[in-house]
Amino acid sequence: MSTGAASGGSGLSRRRLVRVPASSANLGPGFDALAAALALHLELEVVETGNFAVHTDLGVPRGRENLVVRAFERLHPADGFEFRIASQIPLSGGLGSSAAAIVAGLLAADHLFELDADVLGLAAELEGHLDNVAAALRGGFVVCNGAVAHRFEPPMGLEAVLVVPDAAVPTHQARAALPDAVPLDDAVFNLAHASMLMLGLATSDWDLIAAGLKDRLHQPQRAHLYPRSADLLDRARRLGALGATISGAGPTVLVWCRFEQTGALVEALARETAGWAHVMRGRFEPQGADVRSL
Repeated sequence: MSTGAASGGSGLSRRRLVRVPASSANLGPGFDALAAALALHLELEVVETGNFAVHTDLGVPRGRENLVVRAFERLHPADGFEFRIASQIPLSGGLGSSAAAIVAGLLAADHLFELDADVLGLAAELEGHLDNVAAALRGGFVVCNGAVAHRFEPPMGLEAVLVVPDAAVPTHQARAALPDAVPLDDAVFNLAHASMLMLGLATSDWDLIAAGLKDRLHQPQRAHLYPRSADLLDRARRLGALGATISGAGPTVLVWCRFEQTGALVEALARETAGWAHVMRGRFEPQGADVRSL
């Protein structure tokens, strides 16, 4: 996270521009523990005008129930501020749109009022889990352990393509599909594959990354909620990718690839998903949330 210099004073016209990346959680075997930032962004401009208003073309609330405003007001009342929100992040599908909104609102208030708040902790509290907000705030890849997030850089040459289905699946429905207990063999399988994935990412070993993307704890259990997305997981390597994972609770598919594969893969996926999804290029984003004074 980087921040510009705060402008002091209590007069009107204080302005901040916040830019926050999308994120993909779980990354296959790392259920509720792994996440990555993606190069799609939410942009929030907060301007002190003396009036409260929310301006956006997005299909989100325009009152105080707006998630950006709710996050802002976790630190300071929004009276007298106007919020201008634009976003490239699909509002549903598992790409961290709510995490980006929460991080944006918190950072705007923290920066405007020089509060030095625990933005990561507050964001995790509002979101309900740490993985997406940690990736949005810090960029790159994150490994989450309780309330602690460890960040590391994306390997050079690794890219992502996103397949975003037109039909959404509610997060609560995806959560409800998961069992309360899992077989020991499945837990060991995921532990081994998450370890392979982490080693592959740390050493830029494409074979290890490809081998480490498999999961038994959440994707098979949710496959009936988005069968076409689930089917794409099995076919991604035949289309030229390293592999594919469900992004967060789904149904968006994160297709992993090397840089030189990306163009052909985008074309192949567009043909494969015509009529039920749209394909977006979404490279892994090393830069986390950023705040600038205007």
